Amino acid sequence: MAVNLGVVTEAAWAGDASGRSGIDKRPADGPVPVRFAGVDGDFIGERAHHGGPDQAVYAYAAEDAEWWSAELGRQIPPGAFGENLTTWAVDVTGAVIGERWVVGSTVLQVTKPRTPCTTFAGFWGVPDLIRRFTERAAPGAYLRVLQEGEIGAGDPVEVVDRPAHGVTVGEVFRAMSLQPELLPRLLDATDLPGPVLDKVRRRVTGTRP
Repeated sequence: MAVNLGVVTEAAWAGDASGRSGIDKRPADGPVPVRFAGVDGDFIGERAHHGGPDQAVYAYAAEDAEWWSAELGRQIPPGAFGENLTTWAVDVTGAVIGERWVVGSTVLQVTKPRTPCTTFAGFWGVPDLIRRFTERAAPGAYLRVLQEGEIGAGDPVEVVDRPAHGVTVGEVFRAMSLQPELLPRLLDATDLPGPVLDKVRRRVTGTRP
């Protein structure tokens, strides 16, 4: 596993009003402190949409990165998805909402999938990346921090609790983008962030598209 920290990138495609983004994350050399608010030393540009307790840490699977490397015909290093944790041998798409991971001395909880944005497409220089990323439906997972601690490169991810409802990161992503017929099932995943659950309820009841 790699632990990655965002550096300040100034670009026209950056989503922040200041034109700065932290999507370019690079592997850290040693153990990194992880707080309830996020990873120490990680720059976050557009805080209206990134960061916060329910998006404190972002994980993406190295196996999925390898698929994109083959798809695009170029190397994709750890951190290129804007992820803090590049995992190995962890089913991130199949992670259950609310499941708990012990990584290093931290305890993390899976909260929701990542939604692709124009900043991501601009960073990669792939104009149709949002569509392609959505169709691939391997979005990576956001996590909240339940216990602060440190995470270092090579630390294993141990899944210590998995809710019985079984609603996965992949299901949430597909329900919110490609398969709205899955939306009612998401109501069982009460560990989803409040704003996400509220949106699901509105869409299920038909009060809002």
